[in-house]
Formats: sequence, C-alpha cells, structure tokens
Amino acid sequence: MAEMPWGTHISVFYQTKKDLLDAAVSFFQAGLESNEFCLWAVADSISVAEANRVLSNAIPDFEVRLREGQMELMHSRDWYLLGHQFDPKRTIDGWNRKLDAALAMGYDGMRISGDAYRLQANYWTEYFAYEKAFDEGLVGQKMVALCTLSLRATGAVDHLLDIAGAHQFSIVRRKGEWEFLESSELMHAGLDDARLHGARAILSEHFPGRDALTPRELVVLAQIVTGRSNREAAQILDVSPRTIEFHRGNIMKKLGAYNSADLVRKVLREG
Repeated sequence: MAEMPWGTHISVFYQTKKDLLDAAVSFFQAGLESNEFCLWAVADSISVAEANRVLSNAIPDFEVRLREGQMELMHSRDWYLLGHQFDPKRTIDGWNRKLDAALAMGYDGMRISGDAYRLQANYWTEYFAYEKAFDEGLVGQKMVALCTLSLRATGAVDHLLDIAGAHQFSIVRRKGEWEFLESSELMHAGLDDARLHGARAILSEHFPGRDALTPRELVVLAQIVTGRSNREAAQILDVSPRTIEFHRGNIMKKLGAYNSADLVRKVLREG
C-alpha cells in the first residue's frame, strides 16, 4: 500500500482484528514516510489506545510524528455520527477541511482510513450514497482513502459487490492473505461479451506507460478503447462526464497521446 497516486479510493474487507490492524499499519506507515497527514477513524472493534499502541510498535518514530501532529486518531463513531445521525455531506466536508489544513501545514497531502461498521449495520442506503459521492469528489484531490469493512458486519457479504462498486478497487484480507477483487467498474459496466473481453485486456495486458496510470485511469482507459464517449463512460461508471474528461486528459498526457485515436493506437500497439 505504499505507492498510491492521489485520488486512490480502496476498500478492504477484513476477517479478523489482526487483518484490520495489519492493513492499517502498512497503509499509514507509507503515508507518514511520504510526508502525508494521516487520520484514522478507528473501528468499533479497536480502541484508540490499542490503535496507538499497534502503530507505535510497528513504526519506530510514530510517537514523535503523533506529537508533531502528522497523525490523528479518533473513534469512528465520533467522526461519522453526530447525535447518532449520519450526514454524508457533513462527513465529506470534514475530510476536505482536514485536507486543506494539512496542505496549509506543509504536508504533501492526506491519507485517511475510516471503518463504517456502525454505518453498515444501520445506514446502508446513506452509506452507499456517501461512498459514491466521496469517490467522485476525490478526483484531483491530494488524498488517498482506505475504507475498511468487516466481513462479519450485518449484510457485508450480501452487499460486497455494491460496496466494491463505490471504490476504485477492493481487497479482501483473510488470515493474513491478500485477495484482490476483480475491477468493480467492469463488473457493473454492462458491456457486451466482446467489449467486456477487450476492457479486461486493457487492465491485464502491459503496454508502454501502463504503470503510470492509476486504477481508475485504467478503468476509464478501458472505456475509451472500447469506443465509449465521455457521456457513455460517465453513465456506465456512474460519474459525471467532466470526471471522465479529467481522467482522459491525464491518461493522454501520461501516455503522450495527442488525440483519442493516437491513444488507442498506443494502447493496442497498432501502426
């Protein structure tokens, strides 16, 4: 979890508390070493004191970074709920204020993790709306987000694909092992068999410049190469056409393409 481009939005489904702690330690250690402000809204199953202790044991200079204000720990219910009510807009605005403050303090960006166990149990509809809105709002932001979800939470397995669909990619952490889920956008893309095969190939095959693209840019690239317009891709991925246009511009710049036709040629290595 070290090298993550800005705007990356991941979901990790964990089985045990140790699985959750291992994921969080790896995630935040990379952020602290990269001059990022880090905020952890800790899961119900872990106390803030325990989270502090685990990070201190794993990261040699953690206590210094904590005292200097580079890391902040709080309980998830204190972040997500106000008066036992969940307000998606208030929560997203809160993340953005934290980012503005982090940048003003000289950090390169912000790395956050939140565990929505209580939301998953009581606010499924609001939670999905929040994750989708938050994901789209990450475009162009100097922020990396890790959402952790317990496989034991009420309905988590039943809604696994829906939750994955609100993130750029998803991981299952079970018994110390990592399992990557198939690209969530492609699972919900509604492509015919030929186009779906082509889109998957874009995500799996190597081409010059591929390693420079983020997971979301790869998914948008798959839509472009299979012939989708900005509007069509936006409808399929449930984002705005402007978001697709933003990603398209970044992709063309990274791959050195001067128009969409040139982009397709470079990816498919034609001509």
